[in-house]
Amino acid sequence: MPWVPIAISIAVIAAGAFAVPPIHDAATGGAVVEAVLERPVGYVVIAPVSNVFDTLTLISARQHIALLAGVIALFIAWRIWERRAGATARSHLLAVAALLLATLAVYAAGALVPRPMAALATNTPNIITVNFHSHTDASHDGRQTLEANRRWHARAGFDAAYITDHGSVAGAERALATNPPTAAQGGGGGGGGGVVLLQGIEVTWNGEHVGILGAERTYRGLLTENRRDVDAEALRLASLIPGGEPVVIWHHPRRMDRLRTYAAPDTAGVSAIEIVNGAPRDIDNIRDNHAAITQYAEQHDLALTSGTDNHGWGYAAPGWTLMRVPGWRGMRPDSLAGRIERVLRIGGFGSTLVAERRVANPGGSDIQLALSIVTIPWRMLTTLSNEERVAWLAWIWGLAAAAWWARGRRRRAAA
Repeated sequence: MPWVPIAISIAVIAAGAFAVPPIHDAATGGAVVEAVLERPVGYVVIAPVSNVFDTLTLISARQHIALLAGVIALFIAWRIWERRAGATARSHLLAVAALLLATLAVYAAGALVPRPMAALATNTPNIITVNFHSHTDASHDGRQTLEANRRWHARAGFDAAYITDHGSVAGAERALATNPPTAAQGGGGGGGGGVVLLQGIEVTWNGEHVGILGAERTYRGLLTENRRDVDAEALRLASLIPGGEPVVIWHHPRRMDRLRTYAAPDTAGVSAIEIVNGAPRDIDNIRDNHAAITQYAEQHDLALTSGTDNHGWGYAAPGWTLMRVPGWRGMRPDSLAGRIERVLRIGGFGSTLVAERRVANPGGSDIQLALSIVTIPWRMLTTLSNEERVAWLAWIWGLAAAAWWARGRRRRAAA
């Protein structure tokens, strides 16, 4: 009996009985009725590849370690079984080499090889999807060119994205120079060939990372000379103009007592805070503290935002910020940036909705983490669409049939 194809097929079909939407409200865990996750035809055709690579892109560093530990445990169990069947030391060494090469190949392909992307699609024309945290090769740690950044966001369903390079606005300034005349001509989620790219910068403030929207364009002189840190006094002075206070977004918060918040007009502080971030080293902290971040944002009337923190690796967006901005499609980029800042500054908590890709065990127990080899694939399978399940079954049995044919051909050749 072909037990492996049978077991995987049973898991794919059984997960359908526990199906959940692939996105949810990051703050409440509830449904997102304003948008859906769309998978293009190419994504569905290679669903096993698309789903596995997306999952590997979206899990945290801690989950990667736990998942690989589970793979190694299964591998050791298999080799012990093979030893009983008479496996030699040479076959064990070859199996170890194959495991290492396969692991490296999978991770490299997931990070580097272009593939179809799942995209968020909204059902209301006045809603705009924004990424408040991304990088280009103008940043010291970015590898994505400006146009590659624009294409990546368009394929993920974003309408607008802020270029927030570290210590530099060169990439953002080039982006503004190549923007379409109006948002309607560039919106990734609403048509057109790209997204509207807006200017920001990522710097540090009291040991925390923050993004300042419009830095060095709408607002000048808010940073230290090397553009690496906030000049607190300059930020205070810039905030004296009612209705024109700079919008500061707290990126992947670590210690919630380090920064002051924007409490009222004429005050300098954080106006919004990230509840979704795509960097593996920060995912653990953010997801483990969803409830604390939401409570903090509500207490201080801060808008919740998402940041892909995309540096040019991988082809899956972890989340999208949805904002209601009537007439945004007809706005010029600078006007759109001003309206987004105004919504965050005045609207506060409740002015945004963050749609997050659903993954296994956010903030889960140590036991759940230890069982990542089971829980992560299971969560992935529960988020599949019906079309993806069909594609999975087709690939499972297509590969099984190819293996049977090859095995039969070798037997006939040996005879």
